[in-house]
Amino acid sequence: MKVVLIGASGTLGQAVHVALRHRGHEVITASRSNADISVDITDPASIAALYKKVGRVDAVASAAGTVPWKPLGELGLDDVRAGVEGKVLSQIELVRQGLEFVADSGSYTLITGILAREPILTGAVASLANGAVEAFVRAAAIELPARQRINAISPTVFEEALDVFGDYFPGFDPVPVSRAAAAYVRSVEGHQTGQIYRVE
Repeated sequence: MKVVLIGASGTLGQAVHVALRHRGHEVITASRSNADISVDITDPASIAALYKKVGRVDAVASAAGTVPWKPLGELGLDDVRAGVEGKVLSQIELVRQGLEFVADSGSYTLITGILAREPILTGAVASLANGAVEAFVRAAAIELPARQRINAISPTVFEEALDVFGDYFPGFDPVPVSRAAAAYVRSVEGHQTGQIYRVE
């Protein structure tokens, strides 16, 4: 399959890249930097340029999305907007614009996270964004054309990210990022749609 991988330069994106290449897929990497194609998914024009450049693809896999981490009392409206734009609207736009570029029976795989169901301190915007993306996935699954599929990967904290995020997730069992990458393979190669693949 020809797969465009968004967020390929991050910890998760790199693992997904390895997993998909190992399965024999042609992977076109896209990120703000250090990728085959430079893209800013918060900019619809940048997404349009990405699709114009890659053309027809069998799958779109997103491992990108940013949110602010602040206590509720310190959150401003701009923070909330930044989280919604960085993780929700950006991924919805990947799907919306991808409709004419993804092949029949092709797929979209988006990224959410455990905070959609297990909130933590400073994670209000992350919980909001993850929950919104998961709701969108379930709704889009019944409307996509030409047997296209859509799923989301919803992992807990990664072992490889404990140095940065470990203090935010006390008592959570971390998982190796390779387990989340395997879930992407399941989404890309499988036949289910509207699924939220939990990686815990």
